[in-house]
Amino acid sequence: MSHPKVSDTDDIDFLIASPRQATATEGQRTQPASADAAHDAYTRLLHRLEPDPETLWRDAEPEVRRTTGVLVLDDTVLDKPYTRAIDLVHRLWSGKHRRVVQGIGLLTLLWTDGDRHVPCDDRLYDKPIDGKTKNDHFGDLIAAAHARGFTPECVVFDGWYSSLANVKGLRGLGWHWLTRLKANRKVNPDRTGLRAVSACDIAATGTIVHLEGYGLVKVFRIAAPDGTTDHWATNHLGMTDLDRVRLADASWRIEEYHRGLKQVTNVERCQCRAEVAQRNHIGLAIRAFLVVERWCFGSGVGWLRAKWQIVHQAVQAYRAHPIYRIPPPATI
Repeated sequence: MSHPKVSDTDDIDFLIASPRQATATEGQRTQPASADAAHDAYTRLLHRLEPDPETLWRDAEPEVRRTTGVLVLDDTVLDKPYTRAIDLVHRLWSGKHRRVVQGIGLLTLLWTDGDRHVPCDDRLYDKPIDGKTKNDHFGDLIAAAHARGFTPECVVFDGWYSSLANVKGLRGLGWHWLTRLKANRKVNPDRTGLRAVSACDIAATGTIVHLEGYGLVKVFRIAAPDGTTDHWATNHLGMTDLDRVRLADASWRIEEYHRGLKQVTNVERCQCRAEVAQRNHIGLAIRAFLVVERWCFGSGVGWLRAKWQIVHQAVQAYRAHPIYRIPPPATI
C-alpha cells in the first residue's frame, strides 16, 4: 500500500505561500524539487481527510488561556460568485457587499485577550442539507467551548444571535455575555410595562432593565458616528461603561480575523465541488491562519507583511538571476 504523497502540512504551507492560487495544479507546480506528487495528490488529500473541528482545537489549544480572555462569535460569507455546482454554497446576506450573494457561510468562535486572534472552533452553514440554523450552530459552538474547559471573562456576539435561547443558555453555564439589542427589543425599565428599548430612557453609562422573557440586564445607549443609536446589553449588572468599551473593542478582533483569513490563506479559492473537499480546504486554511498568527504575534509583524515577505524573497531571487531578457541589439 502506497503512502500519500501530500500531507495536510504540505497543503498548509502551500496555502500560506501562494499569492492568489489554491488549485491542485498550482500546488504541484510550486512544490519543492525533491517532491514528486502529481496534482491529483492534492485533490485526493482534500477528499481523503475527515473534516473534524478537533484538529483545529489541537492546534489552537496551546495558544489560549481558557480561564481568561474573551470568546467572540460571529459569521462571515466566503464569496463564491462564479459557482455553478459547488456544495455548501447558498444565497446569503453579506455585510461586506451589503446585499445577498453566493457563498459559504462560516461561523467562528474566536478567543482573544485583546491582542491575539485565535480561532478555536467553526461551523459551516448548510441548513438546506443538515437543517441547522445559525442559532443552532451558536449553541453547538458554546457547548463545545464549555466541554473544553473555557470559563471566559465574557462572550461577545452580534445582535443576530441575541435570541432568548442563546442568552439563557449562556446564563445556564454561569457565563457573562455582551451583545447588541435590536431597537424594537422589548424591555421594562420602570415596572410600567414593556416597550421598545429605543423608546426608553437608557443612559450611556448603563441602565438596568427587565428584558422580556429573560430577567434583569444592563443596557448601554451608544450614539454611533453615523447618527444612529446602538443598544448594548449584558447580564453582568456590575459592568461599567469602560468595561463595555473594552469588551466591544475586543469583539472587533473577529472582524479582523475574518479579513485576515481571506487575505492570507486563499480560503475562498478552492475550486473543488464536493462538500468534503470544501470543508477540508476551509479547515486547512484556518489552520494555516493560525500558523501565520502565531509567528506574527511573536515577531510583531502584520499578517499581510508576513505573507508578502514570501513573495518579496521570490522576487529578489528572480532579480538576482533573471530568466527572461531582451536580447542585445545585433551588431553590424
